[in-house]
Amino acid sequence: MAAFRRRINNKGKLKLWTIIVFFIIVLLLIQNADKVWRYFYPFPYRQITINHAEAYNLDPYLLASIMKAESGFDRSAVSPKGARGLMQIMPDTGQWVARQLGSPAFAPDQLFDPDTNIRFGAWYIADLKKEFHGDIVLVLAAYNGGRGNVEEWVASKNLTGGNSTIDQIPFPETRNFVRKVLLYHRIYSHLYGQEAQSASLQ
Repeated sequence: MAAFRRRINNKGKLKLWTIIVFFIIVLLLIQNADKVWRYFYPFPYRQITINHAEAYNLDPYLLASIMKAESGFDRSAVSPKGARGLMQIMPDTGQWVARQLGSPAFAPDQLFDPDTNIRFGAWYIADLKKEFHGDIVLVLAAYNGGRGNVEEWVASKNLTGGNSTIDQIPFPETRNFVRKVLLYHRIYSHLYGQEAQSASLQ
């Protein structure tokens, strides 16, 4: 009987310690929430991204969100269709952007260079923003689903733009891409925007 009571007491103590350890872990996670989130939402190539965002009057967290969605920040990523690098730029698009930037000597492997890839991607996003009057849904849809397709959808009134019209995007992959980037943008703005704001106040 005494042995049985000891087993019950030991089980009770074990359960109590399990609860205590659980709450300690929860408290640590709460205190370090931003660090945990940043582990899952890193921001590599940050200074390069900020530099090119400033050059083309873009939100750096939007560029980071596109990279997260497109390549997971893998500079050597190649899609089944042949898109390359951090922002998954197609070689023919890269060649066209290079000409617009006055760099005719372009080779597709240059898209594996982070600085070149982010610069080209930033320029292209800025160019899309001009065409679609800053409508970020149309810009992202064009970036992923093709500029010509979005022009056609807008002309035929099948896509009117704005966050409330994402469901109008005909391509499921592009719909999901737009939703994903907008979600990532909220996360990146929260995690890293506060840091930038506090740094500017120092």
